[in-house]
Amino acid sequence: MEGFISKEIEIGGRKLSLETGRLAKQASGAVMVRYADTMVLATVVATEEAKEGVDFLPLSVEYREKTAAAGKIPGGFIKREGRPNEKEVLSARLIDRPIRPLFPKKWNYETQIVATVFSFDGENDPDILGAIASSAALVVSDIPFDGPIAEVRVGRIEGQFVVNPTVQQLDKSDMDLTVAGTDDSIVMVEGESHEVSEADLLAALEFAHKFIKEIVAVQKELAALVNKPKREVPKDDVNESLLADVKALSFDRIHGLNRSVVKKAERSDRTKKIKEDVLLALAEKYPEQEAKIAEILHDIDKDDMRQMILKEGKRLDGRGYKNVRPITVEIGVLPRTHGSALFTRGETQSLTSVTLGTKLDEQTIDGLLPESTKRFMLHYNFPGYSVGEVSRMTGPGRREIGHGNLAERALKNLVPGEKEFPYTVRIVSDILESNGSSSMATVCAGSLALMDAGVPLARSVAGIAMGLIKEGADVAVITDILGNEDHLGDMDFKVAGTRQGITAFQMDIKIRGISFEIMQRALAQAKEGREHILGIMEQGIAEPRKELSPFAPRMTSIKIPVDMIGAVIGPGGKMIKSIVQQTGAEVNIEDDGSVIIAAVTAESSDKAREMIERLVELPEVGKVYKGSVKRLMDFGVFVEFLPGKEGLLHISQIDHKRVNKVEDVFKIGDEVEVKLMEVDDMGRYNLSRKVLIENPDSDGHEEEYRPQHRHSDRPRRGPHR
Repeated sequence: MEGFISKEIEIGGRKLSLETGRLAKQASGAVMVRYADTMVLATVVATEEAKEGVDFLPLSVEYREKTAAAGKIPGGFIKREGRPNEKEVLSARLIDRPIRPLFPKKWNYETQIVATVFSFDGENDPDILGAIASSAALVVSDIPFDGPIAEVRVGRIEGQFVVNPTVQQLDKSDMDLTVAGTDDSIVMVEGESHEVSEADLLAALEFAHKFIKEIVAVQKELAALVNKPKREVPKDDVNESLLADVKALSFDRIHGLNRSVVKKAERSDRTKKIKEDVLLALAEKYPEQEAKIAEILHDIDKDDMRQMILKEGKRLDGRGYKNVRPITVEIGVLPRTHGSALFTRGETQSLTSVTLGTKLDEQTIDGLLPESTKRFMLHYNFPGYSVGEVSRMTGPGRREIGHGNLAERALKNLVPGEKEFPYTVRIVSDILESNGSSSMATVCAGSLALMDAGVPLARSVAGIAMGLIKEGADVAVITDILGNEDHLGDMDFKVAGTRQGITAFQMDIKIRGISFEIMQRALAQAKEGREHILGIMEQGIAEPRKELSPFAPRMTSIKIPVDMIGAVIGPGGKMIKSIVQQTGAEVNIEDDGSVIIAAVTAESSDKAREMIERLVELPEVGKVYKGSVKRLMDFGVFVEFLPGKEGLLHISQIDHKRVNKVEDVFKIGDEVEVKLMEVDDMGRYNLSRKVLIENPDSDGHEEEYRPQHRHSDRPRRGPHR
């Protein structure tokens, strides 16, 4: 086929192939990546006209999983793919974050990357293939791009690193690490682990980089074969006169403001005032240059702040490189939630609540993999008022989903399994104030709220964000970064964990890459900061509360024979619905016969348990039961002494004195205490009331029970189980 080009390489014992020139040929660039039987097509398109007046890269990244790729039809009524689910949003972020810093600074052309999963083999997650395909589509296109990048996943099974572990292998791994990089550095890290050491994390990154370099090399070979000329990057025409005038009017004021320890709102107001004054002063001399003046002011502020940190060892709020902002911890601030905490670090504040639910509250996950459920959820909300802005109150955005997922991964592996703690757990973090690293504040607040709720969390978990300022050989790694330090710096490296090790991590950089030596330094500094925060958190609450909130459901677990599950459920669920209705408890039955009863009160739980135990109880000869009269016969009454189990109370066994008619003693619905005397050879139950009543004419000797005559009109039934 004309124009068709492909390259392939082996990674982790499976073939990785990249092809272009056959599909989506009208896009600026298109590459299909195949790994085993998982296939992802990435396309990239950029507009012909630049977008005027933008001070950001107009890049959008979309990732979509076609359910047909796994041989499935979408659920619901519409039966077609709709808005992206959480997995698709997180996968799109794994593409966007490593690629975005590698576009030219002046690239103002609207650019869209679309990665689509067309085949999924059930083993190899397509998310990392989306990043590889997107990078390859860019390098074979006419769009300027300082790549390529590649992405791999790293697991560790029985102490051995595994590249691109399968979905099944990840279940056995103590690490799930996604790493993106160029041929000479790491540019993004995302993942979770079971309290691994900093040394282990660095070793995993070095292991990943070997394969990243191989995949990058293949992309370069593909690009060389395509040999498509790149578009011109707009030049930044510098007006030296304008630059000098703006600097003369603003530098001293910006320089002084950067060295003033003020609140975020005051800094913002004073920065705004400087901008207004400069614009007014230069309006006549430089008409219609407002955007250019604003850009120059931003660059002056950025350069001055960076030099202050590098040369003077000072930060915007007066801290040194390793200092953490003041922290306050409050526990149990919301009286009717199951657990709550207010965590404040500087001007960043998270109010977090924990809700404990039952099996019925689990989230159903439907995607390419078989449908599953999720019992631990963390939701993160970032309203506009947290930064003093007006914003639309819509659903969670990509940033909120990403930050919530990171905090969830930091905490989830410290929560006991379902057998030890049979609750569904939902954490909600509402950011009330933000000035740097609200996701790590969420980790801290989430840990505190879990302990306040009585969730048996193994250990306290804290998170901290590290920053980097790098100019040539001058490097400053800074702890607990502010919002401005994140915006004007070169790195945002979030690390969460316990005193024993790291549980989650996320790194994004804005420069081409950083060395392993800088990463090692950042991890060591992060550990110091994390342990400092843990010390303050442990002063607030050091271990989980012994008792759950009085408003949380109580769980009772019992075991029933597997062959009795149907009896408890009943036809069409009639029996279990009746138990729920009568007791107010929730009842969940597993396939192995495990029954979990959830109720807010002990009375409700005990009643449900008693009803279930009676349903599955096997009749025991010699045991006394309280039953209900169901039928009246000439020769006696039939009594339901256990749910669904009836026995004959013969007329001769009703009383010591002669009973002529059963109607003289009983009516249907009467409760009666009886003793099970025998199970006859046909599996029928014979009962006696008489043996439980004192005989006034007795001489002290107990009357002997005699088996009853079988009446021909007595219903003949099979054996009872």
